[in-house]
Amino acid sequence: MCYLYAMNHLIAPSMISADFSKLREEVEMVNESDADWFHLDVMDGVFVPNITFGFPVISSIKKYSRKPLDVHLMIKDPDPYLEQFKDSGADNLTVHIEGCDDLPATISKIKALDMNAGVAFNPETPVSTLNSILEGVYLICLMSVNPGFGGQSFIESSISKIRELRSMLQEKKLNAIIEVDGGVTLENAATILEAGGDVLVAGNTVFGSETPSNTITKLKNISAEVASS
Repeated sequence: MCYLYAMNHLIAPSMISADFSKLREEVEMVNESDADWFHLDVMDGVFVPNITFGFPVISSIKKYSRKPLDVHLMIKDPDPYLEQFKDSGADNLTVHIEGCDDLPATISKIKALDMNAGVAFNPETPVSTLNSILEGVYLICLMSVNPGFGGQSFIESSISKIRELRSMLQEKKLNAIIEVDGGVTLENAATILEAGGDVLVAGNTVFGSETPSNTITKLKNISAEVASS
């Protein structure tokens, strides 16, 4: 598995906010846009109080996608399903530190299936909790809202957590990507990137806008400005 640092900041539209009555059109819009990844939130109704979609929807998106699938599992005990997520088309597979009994073992299984392994953590979980597993992951997904539902407001204290995580990675000389998920807007994107974020996950900001592809471009341009500063 290749571990590459994201030299340019990435945009990952969250498909949970897409219009599922025209899913293929939404996929094509993302394909044609300046987005880098499809972000897919899988929720089981146990780990979080909501249920989204599973393997058939992921497979359908994979069928038409021309960009990597960034699959974020908000589920309890994901291990029995890892191979099915691989078969459904996941390129990145992120699990929650709070949802795994043996996180290092789960990360190893994901990597053995030739997927990029990610770990996510909730707003109340200290950054220091990740210290022992950072060397084994491709990305860290920092939740900037309480997981379970889209459309929530960004938790402002997440900015200091991004800085703390970036500092920790630099101290360890690691190139793991920092993904920020929840409440990302055109107004706070620059601050998130300046704090050390690499990937902006945006759901309602993209799909709730008048022209989603233009919104993606605006988010991408903010990334470019910060990256070159």
